[in-house]
Amino acid sequence: MMSCTSCGTTVLLSDEAVKLAGEQGVMHDGPALFGIGDTIHIGKESVEVLGHARYSYGRGYWDEYWGLTAKGEPRWVSVDEGDIVLQAPIPPANTPTTDPPYRVGQVLTHSSQRYDITELDQAECMALRGTFDEELHVGETYRFVNAQAPDGGLLSGEFWGTEASWYVGEWVDPFEVRVGEGAK
Repeated sequence: MMSCTSCGTTVLLSDEAVKLAGEQGVMHDGPALFGIGDTIHIGKESVEVLGHARYSYGRGYWDEYWGLTAKGEPRWVSVDEGDIVLQAPIPPANTPTTDPPYRVGQVLTHSSQRYDITELDQAECMALRGTFDEELHVGETYRFVNAQAPDGGLLSGEFWGTEASWYVGEWVDPFEVRVGEGAK
């Protein structure tokens, strides 16, 4: 999926075909630690930022940056009020087996790790820039759950219709994020 910076149209490239996916929305610029085209270094990971999505959850918004590691693995970097989390998608065969509805305080398990649900909410995609490995739409809404492990790890689930995606990652100190050239 790609967004045209000139006309604002979002297109989906699929098996030799291009189809109109919608508008990219309005992405108001503001201060940011990094952006599309940057390579960010977080711990032992380096991620080339290729896409930027902004989501509203009613009382505010957060930014999601999608990119690839030096090995070509997809990563999401979320920035919400200065807090940063680096997450990797969980293959469907390894996702938590507990199905919604969820409640705050409920325990989820992933890879023998305990996660306590700390947040349940709904989000709406407000704007898109760049390239992603999945089809996203401005105005699309979904439910999400965030769960915290005792060691600070984060487990997140996103739900729309009958579909679900799960991600696992860790919180990162913003002062430890470096922007630079290529993989280190």
